[in-house]
Amino acid sequence: MERVTLFVDVQNIYYTTKHAYHCNFDYNQFWRQATANREVVKAIAYCIDRGDEKQRAFQNILRAIGFEVKLKPYIQRADGSAKGDWDVGITLDAIEYGKTSDVVVLASGDGDFDLLAQRLRSVHDTTVEVYGVPQLTARSLINAASRYIPIEKELLLNKA
Repeated sequence: MERVTLFVDVQNIYYTTKHAYHCNFDYNQFWRQATANREVVKAIAYCIDRGDEKQRAFQNILRAIGFEVKLKPYIQRADGSAKGDWDVGITLDAIEYGKTSDVVVLASGDGDFDLLAQRLRSVHDTTVEVYGVPQLTARSLINAASRYIPIEKELLLNKA
């Protein structure tokens, strides 16, 4: 049985599915699809913590599905810009777990992860599956992945 590790860039998935489809990502369906006939080594959802109750409820849903939820505080800068980026954390965890996983699943369309996908494939011979919204996923990430799975109707809640 293949060993799989899942990494979800929650902010990226939230905003890309909202922008493209005006609805939410179906984490239960994603879990079923990404883990089917596989042994889950680890599953981590990376979230930004704004301290709001609705977000806490969502994070508890992720935990109930099987994800470890990692939180980073939302930072509002004096100039009005905001910071809440998990790229380095996701990369470090993926490099660590990529050594012991046959498959790494990354849910993100962020092109910054193309180097990570390339490294996992070349150094650890790990299969890298990327889930992302087609029109909002970087071409470089799609090309770096072993397999690209578009987030479309079957992976959405409140489908139109």
